[in-house]
Amino acid sequence: MAEIQFKRILLKLSGEALMGDGDYGIDPKVIGRLAREILEVQRGGVQVGVVIGGGNIFRGAGLAASGMDRVTGDHMGMLATVMNALAMQDALEKAGGTARTMSAIKINEVCEDFIRRRAIRHLEKGRIVLFAAGTGNPFFTTDSAAALRAIEIGADLLLKATKVDGVYTADPTKDAGATRYDHLSYEEVIQRNLQVMDTSAIALCRDHRVPLRIYDMSREGSLMRIMRGEAVGTLVSG
Repeated sequence: MAEIQFKRILLKLSGEALMGDGDYGIDPKVIGRLAREILEVQRGGVQVGVVIGGGNIFRGAGLAASGMDRVTGDHMGMLATVMNALAMQDALEKAGGTARTMSAIKINEVCEDFIRRRAIRHLEKGRIVLFAAGTGNPFFTTDSAAALRAIEIGADLLLKATKVDGVYTADPTKDAGATRYDHLSYEEVIQRNLQVMDTSAIALCRDHRVPLRIYDMSREGSLMRIMRGEAVGTLVSG
């Protein structure tokens, strides 16, 4: 079996991914399986940071489109990510792991404040670190937060776990002729407007040379396969 290829990663999970087949909230079976996969990788020697979106509860942009003040909506979305991070922390600990939730907004009755050096120390001590509340600022997505945290902790790889096994030439659910890209450059993603992550997140990865891999989180074992160097999904790099 191939050796682990990465020392430290940042995993970005969408909030919607936690819903499973539901329309809202968190599916305990889904979050439990994800926790076990994360722990398998961490026990293999990889330091793991995680950013989770809040779309299964609230999306700031969606609330704003409905007439709510955008800043208020984004603050509500940040709180939703804290809820998801705490749920993942609980799932990880029930599976036998050790995790810490660190928030970009002050909410230290329920989790730690984000401090970069402390986060790195947690990772070095074998704790899985869940980064909550995005960047702490409105108008920035959790994609941007994931890219930012990946840079701050010195991650070797940023992973975006989705419901699709990579990036396609068109929406594969609507176009039977859509083909998957094995590799893209940052500039190709931006110029073709491929919607892999928002443009600011891609630009951050490009400027700091953080490779990004997009893969299907519903395929069990994919995370470990990536850690062993297999070409799962689509790689975005220089």
